Amino acid sequence: MNSLKNLADRDWAANAIRRIETENNRSADTHLHAIPLPEHWGIELFLKDESTHRTGSLKHRLARSLFLFGLVNGWITEGTTIVEASSGSTAVSEAYFAQLLNLPFIAVMARTTSPEKVSLIEKFGGSCHFVDHASEVYAKAEDLARSTGGHYMDQFTYAERATDWRGNNNIAESIFEQLALEEHPIPEWVVVGAGTGGTSATIGRYLRYHRHRTALAVVDPENSAFYPGWADRSSSPTGKPSRIEGIGRARLEPSFVPDVIDHMIQVPDAGSIAAMRHLATLTGFHAGPSTGTNLWGVWQLMARMIADGRRGSIVSLMCDGGDRYACTYYDDKWLETQDLNPDRHSQVIERFFATGQWDDGAIR
Repeated sequence: MNSLKNLADRDWAANAIRRIETENNRSADTHLHAIPLPEHWGIELFLKDESTHRTGSLKHRLARSLFLFGLVNGWITEGTTIVEASSGSTAVSEAYFAQLLNLPFIAVMARTTSPEKVSLIEKFGGSCHFVDHASEVYAKAEDLARSTGGHYMDQFTYAERATDWRGNNNIAESIFEQLALEEHPIPEWVVVGAGTGGTSATIGRYLRYHRHRTALAVVDPENSAFYPGWADRSSSPTGKPSRIEGIGRARLEPSFVPDVIDHMIQVPDAGSIAAMRHLATLTGFHAGPSTGTNLWGVWQLMARMIADGRRGSIVSLMCDGGDRYACTYYDDKWLETQDLNPDRHSQVIERFFATGQWDDGAIR
């Protein structure tokens, strides 16, 4: 009888995988935008626009990979309740795929998560379970998975192993295919943030596997544990919950792989906001705050290239759209309640664009 049940589970999983692959086959790749810069700098900047996924963020790729990983491992079967610990974007994307497979979905998140993200999770049929402190999400998600007989997706453990770093339509392969006809098809830098660590692990491994000389820089919000953990591999630092949704963690996550990272930059939270808003002025793209974190690092690396007289390209990610943060990071009154004033950081960016030089010493 068990063998018959196993075969029935296999049949259901095979159909579920087909549905996920069919959904992917209907989807176009995300755009790689060229960002206007002073021509005499001799540097190109490209932003991979992950906000154009069906669920509106970079986490769409991760959610797809985590569902496929759970299915091929036999962890997700017909009727399985899917549970995730997430500050929002991963939960939005997982709710979408759970709905695609007619599975219940519960997101465990801090009460401070933006209401726009909560609304999106519920729009895709998911439910939200709130905790008072971000550090509580892991244990509560495990508890809910046990009590429902469900599966805890655990993005923070499985993100780095659920995606094939050799290629097979991962984000790194997509970036290099889209750069193929550019003046500088092999970028000097790829710049990303770390939330689970999965994206940086995938890109870092891909760069090494394909023998590209591109360096990987990871940007990290203030008070996150990732930067000190990378700087001192023998340490086990404890940080604080990040004020930049989607990136930065209070602990080193299992999916964070420091040895594939060439350089890390610690970014002030107000700098992330300033860079996010500057992007809107420069290009008309309204991105979320983690994109601002990326750009604060990009501008510093670009200033180094200018100072060294190096030409080339840099690639980073537009992680999600600004519409998810209309009531938070784009609201001056909300920023004031969070003690986040981007004015001085905006001046640093403006001076950089006027001079090609980076000087943030005055705001430290």
